[in-house]
Amino acid sequence: MRNVYLVWLEWPEKCFRIDAEALRFLRELTGKGEKGREKREEGRVVRARSEGEFLKLLPKATHVITWHFHKDWYSKAPNLKLVATPSAGRELVDYSAAPEGVTVHFGAYHGAIIAEAVIGFVFAWAHGFFRPELAAADSRGNTWVKTWPRALLGDKCTLVAGTKAVIVGYGRIGKAIGAKLEALGVEVEGFGRRNLEKLPQALKKAAWLILALPSDTGTDNFVDARLISKLPRNCVVINIGRGNAIDEPSLVKALESGRIAGAYLDVFHNEPGPLFKVGSAGKGGILTLPKRKLPWNLIRMPHSSAFCGEYLKMCFEELKNDGLI
Repeated sequence: MRNVYLVWLEWPEKCFRIDAEALRFLRELTGKGEKGREKREEGRVVRARSEGEFLKLLPKATHVITWHFHKDWYSKAPNLKLVATPSAGRELVDYSAAPEGVTVHFGAYHGAIIAEAVIGFVFAWAHGFFRPELAAADSRGNTWVKTWPRALLGDKCTLVAGTKAVIVGYGRIGKAIGAKLEALGVEVEGFGRRNLEKLPQALKKAAWLILALPSDTGTDNFVDARLISKLPRNCVVINIGRGNAIDEPSLVKALESGRIAGAYLDVFHNEPGPLFKVGSAGKGGILTLPKRKLPWNLIRMPHSSAFCGEYLKMCFEELKNDGLI
């Protein structure tokens, strides 16, 4: 039977939305054998641009690559072998309802991208890029000729090498981050969700607490006031997993009081858009406040740590390398 690869990857962010170049790349991967042999008969790629078009084409599909897949759709796809999503998160694809014989694949290639985002932040933080002294030197129409801030940073910068990072959520993404940090001379200690007995001891010397946790049961408010109380004052909390893992009001309070040094959040409670409605931002939620009301040492990014122009090509290459297409 001829394989039909149905692709429905429409998304607001350009790097997550399939274009002609990415579609051509997928056709090359599915349409040729090794060393340029003739195109296989089964390698037909079809693009859907809307949910309606996707559902119309679904009955003939053997392989689906999509951002989301509803549990009711399995019954509409009698020839289905694979449902693949670029996402590492489980929020949009109902994998528990997959019938026997259908493989559900979640993207596992994000580690290399997210690790670079974490490394970039770590270096920028350690070398003073976010310091309020720089903002003050630029305020009220000042020029650096008048307010040269060099002396103000003299005791605010540190080496990254020789520090310690504790990573909670030590799957593929967590381990990719750890490998990059170790290559830079950082001591890394990683923890899965089921081996946390030694976490309190590890946190005593942590300069970086990095969260790469999913949003499923057991991770809500993992970082709360109690855990924050165990962190050194020079510790920086980094969350690139899911926003429900942090008690946001407690984190803001700790940042404002100087209980910890800083935080870099790429994910939040109740993020806008179709992906997340995890937990509740509640009073003091970080996304409910304008920047002027947040502490300077809270660095926010809009869930973009996995952004890169090669994103979908990496997804398709992973599917090919894993023997799924």
